Amino acid sequence: MNKEYVIYARIFKAMSDENRLHILEYLSEKDHNASELLERMDFGQSTLSHHMQLLQKAGIVESRRNGKWTIYHLNRQAYEDMMDWMERYL
Repeated sequence: MNKEYVIYARIFKAMSDENRLHILEYLSEKDHNASELLERMDFGQSTLSHHMQLLQKAGIVESRRNGKWTIYHLNRQAYEDMMDWMERYL
């Protein structure tokens, strides 16, 4: 199977959950740490960790350490690549 299809299927699967779409919307505004995201979401830390793990595995969210905090941000290159791929079908 084409590796490209596997990558984009993983991205679409990660984006198919409304909670993850909310997280992506918040990250489109600015980078956030877990506690900032939790303030805006209606679930606990373990659920957030699960969602962030899926988004990172899909390659559309990245993280970096800043002292004791993990800061999450969108991987904009992944979105640009996905949009280029999708434009082939228009």
